Amino acid sequence: MRATILLLLCPFLSSAAPQVKPQLKPANSLAVGTSATTLDGIPLDMIAAKPAVAEVISAAIPHDGWAVTCDSSQPGNDCSNAIDGDSSTFWLTASGAPLPHSIVVDMQTTRLVGNITITPRQDKTPNGNIGEHQIYLSEDGENWGSPVAIGTYLDDANLKTTIFTPANARYVKVTSLSEAAGRDSSTSLAELNVYEGTALPPSPATAGSWGLTIDFPVIPVSAAIEWSSGRLLVWSSYSPSNFVGASGHQTSTAIYDPATQLVSARTITNTDHDMFCEGLSMDADGRIVAVGGNSDYGTSIYDSTSDSWTAGGDLKIPRGYQAQATLSDGRLFTIGASWSGGSSTDTPKNGEIYDTGTNTWTALPGCPVTPMLTSDPEDKSLGHIYRGDNHGWLFGWKEGSVFQAGPAVAMNWYGTGGTGSQSAAGSRASDTDSMCGNAIMYDAVAGKILTVGGAPNYKESFSTANAHIITLSDPNTTPTVATINSMAFPRAFHNSIILPNGNVFITGGQHYAVGFTDQTPQLIPELFDPTTQTFTQMAPLSIPRNYHSTGLLLPDATVFNGGGGLCGDCAANHFDAQIYSPTYLFNSDGSAATRPVIESVSSGQVAPGGSLTITTSGPAVAGFALIRLSSTTHTVNTDQRRIALTPDEGGTVTVPADPGVALPGYWYLFALGEAGVPSVAKFVKVTTG
Repeated sequence: MRATILLLLCPFLSSAAPQVKPQLKPANSLAVGTSATTLDGIPLDMIAAKPAVAEVISAAIPHDGWAVTCDSSQPGNDCSNAIDGDSSTFWLTASGAPLPHSIVVDMQTTRLVGNITITPRQDKTPNGNIGEHQIYLSEDGENWGSPVAIGTYLDDANLKTTIFTPANARYVKVTSLSEAAGRDSSTSLAELNVYEGTALPPSPATAGSWGLTIDFPVIPVSAAIEWSSGRLLVWSSYSPSNFVGASGHQTSTAIYDPATQLVSARTITNTDHDMFCEGLSMDADGRIVAVGGNSDYGTSIYDSTSDSWTAGGDLKIPRGYQAQATLSDGRLFTIGASWSGGSSTDTPKNGEIYDTGTNTWTALPGCPVTPMLTSDPEDKSLGHIYRGDNHGWLFGWKEGSVFQAGPAVAMNWYGTGGTGSQSAAGSRASDTDSMCGNAIMYDAVAGKILTVGGAPNYKESFSTANAHIITLSDPNTTPTVATINSMAFPRAFHNSIILPNGNVFITGGQHYAVGFTDQTPQLIPELFDPTTQTFTQMAPLSIPRNYHSTGLLLPDATVFNGGGGLCGDCAANHFDAQIYSPTYLFNSDGSAATRPVIESVSSGQVAPGGSLTITTSGPAVAGFALIRLSSTTHTVNTDQRRIALTPDEGGTVTVPADPGVALPGYWYLFALGEAGVPSVAKFVKVTTG
């Protein structure tokens, strides 16, 4: 039963949960040490333990009458072992048989299928564990279409769960492309189970469509797009599934390549940095800069041209859970973050600035953190700041300034010249403190920022559906703030992504904000239309995306949404992501829309105020849009912003002249058809001038 398996894996699945504190299934054990009473300040009895394997498998479709075939097997390890209900037996391919290997189950009747589980062999021999893989569905066993899921499983003996958008199928095929550790060319599994889905998805023409599921060998708590190939880089902490109990000298990462649909894993040790709970942004050269976190002084920099991480200069003030923003001159600003590196009572987590040319951080004592604090009761009970300076909503703006839009209801301007400066910028109208909410600069030319959701406190707090529009003008002037119609659903820990047509896609989140649980998820995304200032409900998620989830725009104008958890042996760990295709990619009958194609761009880089000449083919183009490539962790994405571009008759567009609007770095360039259908993006670098 689909509902049964999802309730086991992620209980309390309701997008309209009542305002009643949920009763959570207490954890039995977590990988945090036997003496631990909390995980990141959250009592262990509020963190659900993952269900027993037998409990999960009991919800699977019975195997009665099923048939199974495979490309290869050893005597005594036939593929029939995969559906015999006995985890002590297993299917194993013939010695030396080359990859890939496939196994196909025939359920004898067509069913609505929503997910599978794979039990690796349980004899303490890892050979044959499935690494890179593809999962297919078919109604006739001949026409398989595209995979519903791809990715790489973590190399261990734990149950593997792959959830995907429900579809009708009689046959399920698992294809192994690699052995998980490259030990040999074998493939093995003990049990393959299939689970029913709840309902077919709505029409993609009106609600968009959740497509490919991507399985990762790490939980994607942080994510960033690299400009040289459009690959997606994700990471967790020192461990693929946990962030506590280690010395913090490495980071578990993975890369998803949309072009090949392959996922590769890598553990980063050379920077001596556990990058969990870091400040994160992309610099003027498109490098991914991760700062602080579990290793509270560290700076690690990823350069996609060399596909390598290097160590940068150490912070002056240790910190973790901070926000970080790229400035109009290419420097990086950070502030806050008492989750790591001691409380701000000991050392106030005031601002500092990073010069990427010299790899040095410089303290800015004139940028105090105190004006941007939320009023979190946990800080009051502790007697020092722990939550109130976390996850600032920062925007690099004109003249090297930084605007702090939240999450505190108090807003501020920060100046980065000399030793820094600060000035109050008023309050966010009728809003409350909105920790773990979102702020999105959807129209950079007009200085428009949408803020949505969040909760008054970091944990054990009901989130809001509040929505506001902030309009910036010059630095150190009070912006205007307008309260607009609320979202349909209150959310915290959600992700909001600017789309090429200027709309904002808001996905995931939680009604009652508590980390490390799938309770009270908001499974129905919403789409914000800035023209009408309204929110429209979109196709529902199959997988909760709560605390530690991520969301980013991909080069093909689809949306990546993944992760959640990172709590050791708990129920809320999600080693996966799904790809969402917005409505603009579909015709009214649900078929794929014809997209314009950017054939050429006059230059791969442009200075603020400069021009680009663009040639296109296909449907007529009504305009263009620049969207800055971005990175995200813990609901914070300070990189993304959108600039609408209107071409002249020759197809030439002009980039805004102010580098505080057109921040330096790499941007997606999209062509937009008359119906708002976007092209696949080209990459353009906006220089510092």
